[in-house]
Amino acid sequence: MDIHYFNRNPSPACPLIRERRDIATAMSLQSLYVDLNSFFASVEQQLRPELRGRPIGVLPVMADTTCCIAASIDAKRFGIRTGTPVWQARKLCKDIVFVQARPSIYVDIHHRIIAAVESCTPVGEVLSIDEMACELMGSDREEANAIKLGRQIKQAIYNQVGDMLHSSIGIAPNRFLAKTASNMQKPDGLVVIRQDELPGRLYRLKLGALTGIGRAMEHRLNQLGIHTVEQLCTASKETLRHAWGGIEGERFYAKLRGDVMAAAPIQRASIGHSHVLAPELRDPASALAVLKRLLHKAAMRLRHYGYCAGALSLHLQYMKTGTGHPHWVDQARFSPHADTFKFNPVLAELWQRRPSDPSPILKVGVTLSDLVEHSQVTRDLFDPEDQHEPLNNVLDQINQRYGPNTLYFGGAHNSRGAAPMRIAFSHVPELQVENDG
Repeated sequence: MDIHYFNRNPSPACPLIRERRDIATAMSLQSLYVDLNSFFASVEQQLRPELRGRPIGVLPVMADTTCCIAASIDAKRFGIRTGTPVWQARKLCKDIVFVQARPSIYVDIHHRIIAAVESCTPVGEVLSIDEMACELMGSDREEANAIKLGRQIKQAIYNQVGDMLHSSIGIAPNRFLAKTASNMQKPDGLVVIRQDELPGRLYRLKLGALTGIGRAMEHRLNQLGIHTVEQLCTASKETLRHAWGGIEGERFYAKLRGDVMAAAPIQRASIGHSHVLAPELRDPASALAVLKRLLHKAAMRLRHYGYCAGALSLHLQYMKTGTGHPHWVDQARFSPHADTFKFNPVLAELWQRRPSDPSPILKVGVTLSDLVEHSQVTRDLFDPEDQHEPLNNVLDQINQRYGPNTLYFGGAHNSRGAAPMRIAFSHVPELQVENDG
């Protein structure tokens, strides 16, 4: 484990000014960010000792046509990353071992890690399955104590969960910079960014290393003459406001300088599921059965979160042809509701709209969007009674109590073993709602 931080700038000659500045600097650390390294693969190595020290690729389904959703620390040394196709991973490392993802186990370990971190300090917010933020309080804002706390968190994870579960910890004046620091030394790093190092401490990073700058934003910044982080940090508020198209640019300007910003309100935009089909399920009938399964899972989540949806989208991706992997997407809109019985015919209509399949179907997905809180939905004048609501509630309660697939719609029968739980980057599944046993 490495600890990186810079020394102070020379202090003014006046002892009183120097003392005040030292106190302010020492107490400027307000956020600690925990990022688990190669989480899915590390869990597999923790639970299966025979995999330790070996390059591991975690796959959503055991098929040559898919790609890695995670790579072990050992595999990353060969250049294998999330998104690396199976064929390429084999080319990069002939000894790589592929294992199928076990999402429900990862979620269980995730909760055990949260408990381990909270045995040291409260977790302020869980950002993903392998990332969480803690706000430093009191004397923990002093650099020496913050570093000590970071080491305690690492040790608590080792002791309470497993010694294969390494983490990189970032400590900084705000959460944005703490996350940035956590990415600066992997694996098993502990990096401190001090207030008096800003913004120069960031200059050696690439634009894409900063959260909030994806490819599209980087392109927009390049068009404004910003190609480096140094140029970004020296740009004016007005320039960044123009780049981001609004107030978020000013927020980014402030975060780069260590200011603590209140989190912007988050509105859930959509709920959906997708699934890469196993080779035996790539015919139209099987693909439709999987789609129905995905839709029913999404509808159950929709009700659990207290939302209604006003649109349903169908996504199809086909096996590779001469021009790549063809895609087809269509959407239907309707009065907002959360009734699985009403979603079923909409899916059937979208399915019938699809053109002739150019090749076997590789991946399917459904998305419920245009979400509205259930309490804010005005009932349709011509359909004042939601006659299916009691039945939907009973289905949800039985499946939550006795396990998924205890009761299900007949159209999904042929896909009971397909479409298991998946973990998105920003969504940690709730085992009560999404576990597939």
